[in-house]
Amino acid sequence: MEKRNSKYRWVVFTAVLFTYFIIVSQRTAPGLISDQLMKDFHLPAATIGLLASIQFLAYAGLQIPIGILSDRLGPNYFLIGGTLLTGLGTIIYSTASNEAILFAARLLVGIGDAAIWVNLVLILSRWFRANEFVKLLGLAGMAGSLGFLLATVPFSAFIASFGWRSPFLTTGIILCLTGILLYYVLVMKPNQMGLNQTKPQKSYLKKQPRQEKTLVMLRRIFSNRQAWAAFFCHFGAVGTYVGFIGSWAVPYGMHVYDMTRSAASQLVMIGLIGAIIGAPVTSWFSARIDSLKRPYVLVHVVIFLSWTIILLFGGNPPVFLLYMLFFLIGYGNGGSTLTFAVVRQSFPIKEVGVVTGFANTGGFISAVLLPSIFGKVLDHFHSFGASVGYHYGFIIPAAFALIGLLGGMMIKENQREVNRPSEEAIV
Repeated sequence: MEKRNSKYRWVVFTAVLFTYFIIVSQRTAPGLISDQLMKDFHLPAATIGLLASIQFLAYAGLQIPIGILSDRLGPNYFLIGGTLLTGLGTIIYSTASNEAILFAARLLVGIGDAAIWVNLVLILSRWFRANEFVKLLGLAGMAGSLGFLLATVPFSAFIASFGWRSPFLTTGIILCLTGILLYYVLVMKPNQMGLNQTKPQKSYLKKQPRQEKTLVMLRRIFSNRQAWAAFFCHFGAVGTYVGFIGSWAVPYGMHVYDMTRSAASQLVMIGLIGAIIGAPVTSWFSARIDSLKRPYVLVHVVIFLSWTIILLFGGNPPVFLLYMLFFLIGYGNGGSTLTFAVVRQSFPIKEVGVVTGFANTGGFISAVLLPSIFGKVLDHFHSFGASVGYHYGFIIPAAFALIGLLGGMMIKENQREVNRPSEEAIV
């Protein structure tokens, strides 16, 4: 039985998306307790920013190596191992007794998380046909946005009821159990059904060199305009959003607007609703007009203008406008799934993993830089009041979003069929 014709592929899709849903929540859930960590561990804002950045630093640094290894060794065990590492790191985080353990735990979570999206894209590309892929990426983006949503009001309520340690411990245990489930769904059951056969792949590989030298491949990809366009797009769309809501969004609502933690979480939730809508709607619109570049450039224009408006209001726009802007920024983050549609259309399937990793690196380099720089700006203007610090801090996401817009304008749409021959040969 061929994978792309099997009904079992929908079991795989469900299991992989559930994993992504839970793991994404742990990218931003620590932002709910930034002020609590500052109080419990006597940490300055810059250290909290660094704590948020360390996870994304590990994530960004491992994207290309994991992409290379996943292309060559297969995605299943990397996804399973990444899920287990993320669960273990989350459990350690929940029991941390000092600053060093907090950093070690978030580093471990970042290492595990680094293996998730690249391998999710590879698994979908191997189990589903090309005409299904872009739509399923939209659903995957929606699952990620729902994961972010879980880390707002629901997780905030959990923290308010039981303290911050119990929610993280519970999530870590769930992730470890999910890793075990993935082993059954991706390895054991397909082996029993004969869906992990590799003979077609071997026959295809005989037609061309088995493996291109890694340095030659990387040199070619790093000199490719389309790869850099995807990198810059993700830098501007994802990093600004994830970096901000994962560290400073809740404190921003509390300090500038005197919101409660729950109300500030609702502010973030508005953005996440935008992201939930943005992923499938942008994918649908792109397919409807048969273009990736035009809708993606529009998405980046919206992101850039939204951050710029917040900046022009001194970081303190009217609340109704702030909700609208967070919704639009969230919509743009959801629309960033087009990055990987660009990759899928522009490169042979044997390179999808490494180019996906390269593009994803852009988003998470941005997510590394933003929280720490933002924290330093807040510390620098601490004596002037919170609103002043946030005012100047918003220069950072506005500038990063401009880079994303330039990336969108760099996309070329004349490479649409480059991957079709190899796509049908690999199962």
